[in-house]
Amino acid sequence: MTILRVGMLTPSSNTVLEPVTAAMVSTLEDVTVHFSRFTVTEISLGDKALGQFDARPMLNAAHLLSHAKADVISWNGTSASWIGLESDRRLIELIQGETGIRATTTVISLMEALAAMGAKTYGLVTPYTEDVQNRIVNNFNKHCLHCVSEVHFDLKDNFSFGVVGSDRIAEGVRHVATKKPDAIVILCTNLSGASIASELELETGVPILDSVSVTVWGALRALGRSTQLLERWGPTLARL
Repeated sequence: MTILRVGMLTPSSNTVLEPVTAAMVSTLEDVTVHFSRFTVTEISLGDKALGQFDARPMLNAAHLLSHAKADVISWNGTSASWIGLESDRRLIELIQGETGIRATTTVISLMEALAAMGAKTYGLVTPYTEDVQNRIVNNFNKHCLHCVSEVHFDLKDNFSFGVVGSDRIAEGVRHVATKKPDAIVILCTNLSGASIASELELETGVPILDSVSVTVWGALRALGRSTQLLERWGPTLARL
């Protein structure tokens, strides 16, 4: 049996995406997941925080994953949502050019999922500060995606995102669901939304796209693997 290896570029202070991603692929005998970290501790629009997402540290982490013969490398983070999608497109080009390994990202996969759904409006739930949230909404507007309702928890410390309780996340999802968007986006790979997304989708009747789930979805598609295993983490996403 050929083993397919998924490499994930991971923010250093993230505690959510690794166990959740491992759980998602645990039923696949031919897929393993491997992680490489680089420094990310704060999410803001300050120069120091934005500099965390310079290409070189991310490429260094990608090169380490190439030592494990990864078949796909995914940037499991949402920085392009406030920096701009061109940053992820450039990163993909650099990873593929320097390692010879196909690459994906959370935000590019999210855009592909929204397009596959035909979504034009969305509700947004994040842990970020208001200025970061506004930047995300403005960037998504450029791609003909209209935010009809949003909730942000006004946090900067990346580690703190991972300890936000599921009840608080669910409350945010229910709030934005009242505006009946085409989809709800839980945007942050250190926010524990994946485990409650399916239940909330059934409750609200609105498709929910969690960032960690979307990243796995994009990686599996890049490998040519079925995404049906994601039913537990998002019924609509699994069928795309």
